[in-house]
Amino acid sequence: MGIHSSFRSSGGATKHRNVLTRLERLEKLEGAGRWDAKGNDLFGLPKVRSIKVAMKKKKKKEAEEEDAKK
Repeated sequence: MGIHSSFRSSGGATKHRNVLTRLERLEKLEGAGRWDAKGNDLFGLPKVRSIKVAMKKKKKKEAEEEDAKK
């Protein structure tokens, strides 16, 4: 028996998640320089904001002008 089509997720289109896994939080903290593997504990990690930046859609006329320039 297969999976019903309503339960399938498209591969490339992932939704924005507000909750990060512990590994994702550690990666963000390391990137910001707020966590060190040697000196910090894995429990009680500081909160990490996860913001998805959405690009505004271009108007049709502006998009055609940019395509004409190329």
